Amino acid sequence: MDDKQIEERLHAVETAQAAGAATLAGAQATQAAAQAGSSATMAAMQAGNMATMVAGSVGFVVGIFIGIAIRSAR
Repeated sequence: MDDKQIEERLHAVETAQAAGAATLAGAQATQAAAQAGSSATMAAMQAGNMATMVAGSVGFVVGIFIGIAIRSAR
């Protein structure tokens, strides 16, 4: 095997390593973005649930007072 073939093989190995490193970096970035999106989705869902429960509770209490007011008016 002459020096030219060794250089070509070495270049091929270096290129493959660079491609593998780029692929790994892309996969890690994708995973981080997916986790961040999942966390944001869970936080928004929890906030929405809490807002719905608060609105329901307020509506329930207001309904009770309206019912008392209507009954007292009769």
